[in-house]
Amino acid sequence: MNSKETSQSSSSQKTCDTFHSTIEFIGKRWTGVIIYRLLDGPKRYFELAEEISGISDRLLTERLRELETQGFVLKKTSGPGTRKVEYELTDMGRETEEIIQAIVKWVKKHGCASVENNSSIEE
Repeated sequence: MNSKETSQSSSSQKTCDTFHSTIEFIGKRWTGVIIYRLLDGPKRYFELAEEISGISDRLLTERLRELETQGFVLKKTSGPGTRKVEYELTDMGRETEEIIQAIVKWVKKHGCASVENNSSIEE
């Protein structure tokens, strides 16, 4: 293999790894639904918990932390002395809107009994 082929091969591998990691992250259980719900705008923790039927408090907290760490979500507190915390999508998180909406459209077109009956995904 010459140096050009090696460079192309490592570049393809890096792209593959990055693509795979991204799909794995967004496809992680509940992550896509949390992003979907935040597309409507900032929400408090209890609002997300109410809108996402079946998610445990522990898992919602864990996923919100992961989304914040990865730069998809911003956790905003409303000043000293108050406990009001809101979660909202960052610009990077908002960039997933087209992807999330495409998945919703695909599910509606092709059907999936477990998703069609899930109140967490609706238009």
